Amino acid sequence: MDKKKLVQAIIAQLEKDIAALKAAALETYAAATGEESQPENEYDTRALEASYLAGAQGKRVAEVEESLMTYKLLEVRDFDDQKPIGPTALVDLDLDGKKSLAFITPASGGMVLKFEGQAIQVLTPKSPLGEALVGLKTGDFAIVDQANRTLEYEVLKVR
Repeated sequence: MDKKKLVQAIIAQLEKDIAALKAAALETYAAATGEESQPENEYDTRALEASYLAGAQGKRVAEVEESLMTYKLLEVRDFDDQKPIGPTALVDLDLDGKKSLAFITPASGGMVLKFEGQAIQVLTPKSPLGEALVGLKTGDFAIVDQANRTLEYEVLKVR
């Protein structure tokens, strides 16, 4: 799997997300400042609520734009079974017989992307699983404690 193409697919998804977020923020801003949002009485807070939402949406746009810039500057490294997992490692995992792919990156953790017919979960080293994986090699196990159970991921391959 070509990780540079994977990064380009993530960039394309982030660009789509930014466009959708900007459109939503503009609509919310218009709702907050339009004539129809003028308060009908002292208890009508629609305009105030819409302005808070527009502000939060603006912050989210800035966060995603920062992630986009991170990916545009990202240097993809090659890994093999002897190198420890680090940023830009693509990791094949097994959890109780269920196989999955994780891409370790510095931004946009939590994104799940369909790429070349496979679901790839984007993880940051700050996430519980990402933190457990960094430094491991093929054959190692990543232990992640959840609220009432412990998950044990086997590292099948690092690329």
